[in-house]
Amino acid sequence: MSVRDLIPWGRSSNQAPTVFRDEDRNPFLSLHREVNRLFDDVFRSFDSRLPAFGSLSSFSAAWPNVEISETDKDIRVSAEVPGLEEKDIEVLLDDGVLTLKGEKRSETEDKDKQFSERFYGRFERRIPLGVEVEEDKIEARFKNGVLSIVLPKSPRAQSQVKRIAIKS
Repeated sequence: MSVRDLIPWGRSSNQAPTVFRDEDRNPFLSLHREVNRLFDDVFRSFDSRLPAFGSLSSFSAAWPNVEISETDKDIRVSAEVPGLEEKDIEVLLDDGVLTLKGEKRSETEDKDKQFSERFYGRFERRIPLGVEVEEDKIEARFKNGVLSIVLPKSPRAQSQVKRIAIKS
C-alpha cells in the first residue's frame, strides 16, 4: 500500500481527475477555512444589539480593573476607576474580604445616541485577602482615576511566611 492510497481523492485510477483550487490541496487550509466559516455563522446569529466580543463593554461585569501585589509586609491593591470621584467610591473590609463599591452616573440623557462605549452603572468587586491585616493602619488614596489601597499585614501574618527550600 502506498501513501497515495491513503489520500481520499484520486484513489482509483479509473476516476476522473478532480480540479482543486490551490487552497483545497492542503487539507489543513481547508479545515481552517471551514472552522472560520462556522464561527462566523455562529457569531452572525447573535443579536446585533449585543456588544461585540472583545470590546470593553462586554467585560463590564469585572469593572473596575484591579492589580494586586503582595510583599512580606503588606498587600497593595490598585483599581482603575476613570470618570469617578472620591465620593462615588466606597471601600470596605469585612471578614478578610476587601470590597470596592461605587457608581458611575451618566452626565446627560441623550436619546439620539446610536452607540456608546461608556460604562454607566453600579459596580462591586470583592477581593479575598487570605491573610490578617492591621485594620487601623489601612491607607486608601485616590488620584487621577486610580484608587490605591495599602493593607499592612499583621505581625502574626508576617511571621507565618515560610520559605521552602527547593532541592535539585
